[in-house]
Amino acid sequence: MVPIYLCDDDPQIRAAIRRELEKEILIKGYDMKVAAACAGPEELLEEIQKSGRRGIYFLDVDLKHEQYTGFTLGQAIRKMDPRGFLIYVTAFGELAFETFRYQLEALDYIVKENPEEMFAGIRKCLAAVVERMQDEKEDDRAYFTVKFMDTVRHIPVDEILFFETGAKSHRIILHGLRERIDFTGSIQELEESLGREFVRVHRAYLVNVRQIKCLDVKERKVIFTNGEECWFSRSAKKELLRMQSVQA
Repeated sequence: MVPIYLCDDDPQIRAAIRRELEKEILIKGYDMKVAAACAGPEELLEEIQKSGRRGIYFLDVDLKHEQYTGFTLGQAIRKMDPRGFLIYVTAFGELAFETFRYQLEALDYIVKENPEEMFAGIRKCLAAVVERMQDEKEDDRAYFTVKFMDTVRHIPVDEILFFETGAKSHRIILHGLRERIDFTGSIQELEESLGREFVRVHRAYLVNVRQIKCLDVKERKVIFTNGEECWFSRSAKKELLRMQSVQA
């Protein structure tokens, strides 16, 4: 069941949104539940921390709070739930630039001046979440989540070529089919978490076996499907040849 969280410091707006959410969930039979309707950001973040699940968030932009606006609250939520659905409820119109400035991906913006339009927006957002989650179910690809320059990225695991230890301590470079990303991490932790499809071929390299095109045994190089290369150690040679023969 997908939890829904609501944060608005206006009790009437908060109650109205909650009623509409619960009504729509009941009518459509969505596998969702309003987990918390909060007046303040701290309470909301505590509730999210307890859940640890991907959620849907309806956030007031203009929170009367000394520390948080709707956008900085969205940033805090992104750290806890990188793939959650952020929906902003606002008295203003288009806010796409602001969410871009705060490096947030918002599903939609709902203007609350007209109750009927606000309720229609809520219904539209829930339907969009259901559609997107259904699309994700049909796409059974695994994703690797990484924080990059204060943004959270989701990279399909099958598009990762290899990981390389960076020049600086605790830095990792992800080599992908489409991009390279430098982030903080540990090659050993990656090796433990990514499973058998990734093999440590050198103290500095963790490779995706499915992206290997061939091996240059003489030069001890792994050659990937896009032409990139990395070294492999003498001790990794036997395992690499075995895995290549299994895939052949």
